[in-house]
Amino acid sequence: MHYGPQAQDASVQLRQMVEAALKQFWGEGRTGDANPDADGANAGIETVQDELRALTPQTEAQRWLLARALQVGGDVAEAHWLMFARNEAGFPRPFLTILETWLVMLFFTFGLLTLCNATVLTIIFLCSLSVASAVFLIVDMQRPFYGFVQVSSASLRDALGQIGR
Repeated sequence: MHYGPQAQDASVQLRQMVEAALKQFWGEGRTGDANPDADGANAGIETVQDELRALTPQTEAQRWLLARALQVGGDVAEAHWLMFARNEAGFPRPFLTILETWLVMLFFTFGLLTLCNATVLTIIFLCSLSVASAVFLIVDMQRPFYGFVQVSSASLRDALGQIGR
């Protein structure tokens, strides 16, 4: 916007990229899949960067704005790929299986070593429920766009409103 009408194509492509990301992750029919090859985010930022590199700044202010825009675009592309690398890492199934087995054995042992009364059974149940909930939330936070705990789309929607001004 501050660069001038020469950057209009890059602005339009940036807006389309943000709209595609909103639709892919928070819109109707969303899959929640963070796929780097999906339409939208990754291809969009590279296209925007290409448009920005094609610009020829006329003033010192335009040079600064162009350098800043390219830096931010690079940061977005880097964060995008890091998100997918992290998403693929995840918790391995054997780790979760061993953790669950260990926790079951731990609480089973607590039950064997205590007197069997309602207070003790209630406390063991509440503690096991608390640990199970913590493990559930940790695993659920690996999928930031769907599940019990989700990333808000508010900041991206605010950015979309600013791009069109």
